[in-house]
Amino acid sequence: MLDDSYYTLNGDTRPCVATIGFFDGVHRGHQFLIANVMEEAKQTGLASLVITFDRHPRQVLNQDYQPQLLTTLERKLQLISLTGVDNIAVLRFSKEMAALTAREFMRQVLAEHLNVKTLVIGYDNRFGHDRTEGFDDYVAYGRELGIQVVQAKSYTIDNMKVSSSLIRSFLKGGEVEMATRCLNRPFELSGKVVKGFQEGRKLGFPTANLDLGDSDQLIPKDGVYAVWATVEGLARPLPAMMDIGFRPTFGGSTLSLEVNIVGFHGNLYGKQLKVQFASRVRDNRKFDSPESLAEQLREDQDNIIKILNKVTKQNR
Repeated sequence: MLDDSYYTLNGDTRPCVATIGFFDGVHRGHQFLIANVMEEAKQTGLASLVITFDRHPRQVLNQDYQPQLLTTLERKLQLISLTGVDNIAVLRFSKEMAALTAREFMRQVLAEHLNVKTLVIGYDNRFGHDRTEGFDDYVAYGRELGIQVVQAKSYTIDNMKVSSSLIRSFLKGGEVEMATRCLNRPFELSGKVVKGFQEGRKLGFPTANLDLGDSDQLIPKDGVYAVWATVEGLARPLPAMMDIGFRPTFGGSTLSLEVNIVGFHGNLYGKQLKVQFASRVRDNRKFDSPESLAEQLREDQDNIIKILNKVTKQNR
């Protein structure tokens, strides 16, 4: 079972210091934890390893569960790699793996397959069947298996413990600036540009209609946002405004993600587009006429350019 249930990205099976978690968002709390792992590895002369999963465990345990992810698996692995950790192990989470007790998991996966000598546990992390066991149990099992188990501290901002669920709550409330602080980078969405309703073009604000596919990415609260847009094939992000909503002025009934890239002229259909959120500008509302909406969009665009210029200066 286990041979088909895990893989490592580079086959490195040296004795290691490891941590384990889903690591959605690879936020500042995760970065702090991984830095602890790397420091411990440096001091003990071992390799450093991050162990994560290919899907959210609740997707396997509850087929109706629909995760709202901060990062796709591909992006998550990129971000973990950027920390400088020696290796990443991605576990293919299955019902068989979910049935393992914490001790069985530590013996079969951590000790026997991944050669873990020290396990650094996040302050709130639990694993094993039904997650009924806790840190003291892990320490006891580790003593039997030759694995030292240590617990990392939480990472706080403004007395708040940074977590993926905290960041999701900020995004669902439209507080993208707080999400940026917790992530240590802007929250982003990536997808393919598909044909939309083309109403923006008629108003003088052509938009790229973003399709996220089946990526389960979290969509922030409805509204108009200042964003940076990176078009496939272009290296530099461009200033843009994004509308998330149901197009109330035109009687829309389905959620759309529309991006107007300031000053951009060109065919975007079929291209990949990444947007990074800087600030939420306003709520959506129904306008009396398309002309009134166009007037508001001109004001929004001016406001958004000012916001993005300000953020750019602050980051220099």
